[in-house]
Amino acid sequence: MKQSAVVIKSGDLTLEGVVGCPDEVSGPLPGVALCHPHPLHGGNMNNNVIMAVYFALVESGYIALRFNFRGVGNSEGTHADGDKERNDVEAALNTLRERNDVDGHRLGMVGYSFGTGVISSGLPMYANVKAFVLISSPLRYLEHPEIAEDRRPKLYICGDRDHGIPIAALKEKVDSFGHTSKCHVVAGADHFWGDYESEAAVHTVRFLNNNLI
Repeated sequence: MKQSAVVIKSGDLTLEGVVGCPDEVSGPLPGVALCHPHPLHGGNMNNNVIMAVYFALVESGYIALRFNFRGVGNSEGTHADGDKERNDVEAALNTLRERNDVDGHRLGMVGYSFGTGVISSGLPMYANVKAFVLISSPLRYLEHPEIAEDRRPKLYICGDRDHGIPIAALKEKVDSFGHTSKCHVVAGADHFWGDYESEAAVHTVRFLNNNLI
């Protein structure tokens, strides 16, 4: 695979990101933007789950973009509790769409923990995205009214040892969204996915293959 640093313009701010591409690119490929966990708890684009999913996507023929939200790493600005971070996501998607090697009609998004909240609350802003994977999404993020109104395919992945997420309530809520939303529970995984990152990655790729390829 090939990796390259990219500069993302989010309003007046400059964000840092890294794009991964397969060694052999045959025609425009589907593109996926990845949103990292909470910055105030050490979350960044090099998080273990984000990295596992990122590498798995590229190895499966996707162009993947991981980036740091405002105020994280070398990205300018300050943390905005998920509000202005929605603009960062929109900017990252635009960066993907502008690439000649990305098929702008086959875009996906993956969020982990805090990243799922930024995705869920900003769904109307991401009109060009066809499918979403939300890993370890706290239940409160599923209360955003935008989710119930959005019928695009979504996969919620959670570990059965994630003590911050009541599994039964998560499944019930996802079921209420209709048949385009699915929930997958990984036995043994907790919120941090130590030693289970590859399972999160496998289910992510499989779902996106079914909806973007």
